[in-house]
Amino acid sequence: VQLQASGGGSVQAGGSLKLSCVCSDRTFSDYVVAWFRQLPGKEGRRFVATIDRYDSTAYYGEPVRGRFAISRNDASNTVYLQMNTLSPEDTAVYYCAATKEPSHLRTIFTITGVDYWGQGTQVTVSS
Repeated sequence: VQLQASGGGSVQAGGSLKLSCVCSDRTFSDYVVAWFRQLPGKEGRRFVATIDRYDSTAYYGEPVRGRFAISRNDASNTVYLQMNTLSPEDTAVYYCAATKEPSHLRTIFTITGVDYWGQGTQVTVSS
């Protein structure tokens, strides 16, 4: 399974970007998906957002709540992350993540729950 992320770039504070992540598996609807990010100079990937694969409830990390929106389109095997009102503190490499098993899993909040990672896409926000 491959995840291909895109949409990163450079933007000024207050701007918006939309990240996309396409999954190579056509059974994408069976996957739980999420976004994580790694801040510059910081170890580890931090939770950004996930979406319940059964009822589509979205959950967000506190730093992005109210500004970011996760969504998915199973017909195109894609998960999105709409990022609004960006600030320099959002500068990071963003990673999409997915896992399929166990079937009762509905969301991903930690990296230990991830089976597959995208390659990462850089987002740089200037002040």
